[in-house]
Amino acid sequence: MTKNDYIILGAGASGLMLAYRMAQDTYFDDKSILIIDKAKAKGNDRTWCFWEEGEGEWDDLLTKTWPNVFFGSKTYSEQIDISPYHYKMIRSEDFYKSLLETILKKPNITFINDTVDTFTELKDGVQVITKKGSYVGSKLFNSWHNPSVYESQKKYPVLQQHFVGWFVKTKEETFDDSMATFMDFTVPQNGNTRFVYVLPMDKNTALFEYTLFSKDLLEQPEYEDAIKDYLEERGIGDYEVIEKEKGSIPMTAFKFSELNSKHILNIGTAGGWTKASTGYTFSNTTKKTKALIGFLKQESDLSKFHRKSKFHFYDAIFLDVLANHNNEGAALFSSMFKKADVKTIFKFLDEESNLLEDLKIILSVPPKRFIQAFLK
Repeated sequence: MTKNDYIILGAGASGLMLAYRMAQDTYFDDKSILIIDKAKAKGNDRTWCFWEEGEGEWDDLLTKTWPNVFFGSKTYSEQIDISPYHYKMIRSEDFYKSLLETILKKPNITFINDTVDTFTELKDGVQVITKKGSYVGSKLFNSWHNPSVYESQKKYPVLQQHFVGWFVKTKEETFDDSMATFMDFTVPQNGNTRFVYVLPMDKNTALFEYTLFSKDLLEQPEYEDAIKDYLEERGIGDYEVIEKEKGSIPMTAFKFSELNSKHILNIGTAGGWTKASTGYTFSNTTKKTKALIGFLKQESDLSKFHRKSKFHFYDAIFLDVLANHNNEGAALFSSMFKKADVKTIFKFLDEESNLLEDLKIILSVPPKRFIQAFLK
């Protein structure tokens, strides 16, 4: 049986981004790399958004950018110029296609369409068992996350960022495509943290996502009825739903890094690369995969890749508040956006803020719940 240097399980954002970086770096030209996924062409199964200053690595793949965002709630609403940032959107089909074109040109990288059953760490590597066969590698990068590992523990609360989105097309010019609605909490909260997210791609087309930060999912009609109500309240009646999407992203401060080992590194959502307090993953994955390439040139023990961060502590406190007082999410975010500069908020959420900027964010939210969570 041939032993691969690296095996990547999953060809989603994190798996393909890692393989893409390996394909671009001559250090890996003599390394055998195997990617395993049940499907090579996934289509538009994801929409990723992130904020970024100036030009970025993925600008050629952008569907749309916005220089302004809108934040709305019953206590504070504002149209915000976010310069020097832009809010950016990528559809996954363009992303997958572009990265695969680079990856599959490399003779040392093999893509196998198969379904993974199990993987096991060996003394000097890993073994992966699939529906069709068995593969051995020196190092394994796993992006298939197993919810049971964090749902079965009680130390860290587990919420979901769950949503249903409609891509809506109107006959008349309806949307201001210079502004994305970042969060609109004016919808009924019904005891949870609920908001609508609107991304206009042109004056006739926009994505409306009804989103919750809560423990329990809704029935499909509840999301769709909420989107219908939101459109109706804004006088948007003559429209066509041209595409739909839905998803559920875990929000937990569970220490995914403790699942890593010398030969196995969990990546993407499976590795805790999703920002626990917001559900944003794409920007963090961009940074993590870049750092991982540098790490692999210097170190062989994958358990050493993770670095402790103050932001894990912040996320743990925030999620404890949201889990125990889920109906107060709108008030917390409203206070933050009202009192703190959006640039400071973005730096904080990107985990790039200094202690003074951290303090500005901490002082921008109602203190009572956070003090309770801190003491807890």
